[in-house]
Amino acid sequence: MTLPRITLLATLLLAAPAAAQLQITPPATIPSPGSEKQKPKEPAKESAKEKPKAAPHTITKKKEPAPKPSASPSPTLPATVIPAPTPDNPNVDLVFGAYQRGQYKTAFDLASARAQTGDAKAMTMLGELYSNAMGIRRDYAKAVEWYKRASDAGDREAMFALAMLRIAGRGGPVDKGEAVKLMASAAKLGEPKAAYNLALLYLDGQTLPQDVKRSAELLRQAADAGLPEAQYALATFYKEGTGVPKDAERSVRLLQAASLADNVDAEVEYAIAMFNGTGTPKNQPAAVALLRKASRQGSAIAQNRLAWVLINGMGTPVDKIEGFKWHLVAKTSGKGDPELDKQLADLPADDRAKAEAAARKWLGNK
Repeated sequence: MTLPRITLLATLLLAAPAAAQLQITPPATIPSPGSEKQKPKEPAKESAKEKPKAAPHTITKKKEPAPKPSASPSPTLPATVIPAPTPDNPNVDLVFGAYQRGQYKTAFDLASARAQTGDAKAMTMLGELYSNAMGIRRDYAKAVEWYKRASDAGDREAMFALAMLRIAGRGGPVDKGEAVKLMASAAKLGEPKAAYNLALLYLDGQTLPQDVKRSAELLRQAADAGLPEAQYALATFYKEGTGVPKDAERSVRLLQAASLADNVDAEVEYAIAMFNGTGTPKNQPAAVALLRKASRQGSAIAQNRLAWVLINGMGTPVDKIEGFKWHLVAKTSGKGDPELDKQLADLPADDRAKAEAAARKWLGNK
């Protein structure tokens, strides 16, 4: 069985907050460390190196063999801020409101008072603040303590957060067995991030026995709940026929949903599907517009594809200077293209200088 192009992120960012998600992207991921003052956006991810075909009317991704699960390292999880739980009563709403405004010390004081009354949501908030050093010095042991109390009281966000700390070995030793149990419990209670991460563990086949069908079921649960990463991952499953029947149209619908949530990898895949008319009506102008958006968001693979369509006038007017600008930008991220290098060398000196200046300006403004 051929698995979709999936890479488990294996770097722990020790300076970042504790709760996290495993990432599933085609074919590689670049993490973005979380901020301790505000919740970060999901990290943008890049695809692995691949060379586009120089066909006049299509853009494609080159398939690469997926690594065998046995050859993958044991997954460790990057630390990112998880959203604070939505409160169920007006008192906790004051806590959540302070958290949303960045008034973490106030949120800590209010949550501390509420936690003493047995409020599970307030306990989860305290775990969040301790774990992410918000308004208080980071203390993983105390974060574990509060997450566990909230988890024992049935809070699904606390279960997921505690599972991530157990897998990362923060606030105590690594305990993957407990982490899986907590994640499964949170998933049953409807926590989409727990379902998504559990799906990746079933796919990886190291912490849990490999079960692609179960992985697909969990991804569907998380995707139906609106998690963009799960929508993108499940789209890959339907595209490749992994754990589910191949279904190009369903794959594209999931890509579209994830794209609307600004998942950059999904934007690139959806743009390519629209450009080629795969699983959706062909719409090259819309595809080029989406490639532009993903390029501005930092996707090197989108920058490479955009370079090709602009240089060759595929679905858009020819613009060699802009096209070679994106080629040079993509090249700095390891997505160089020898064929475009040759074409750049043949460009008139003035135009080449303009493209190089535009690329330097873009890179300098980043």
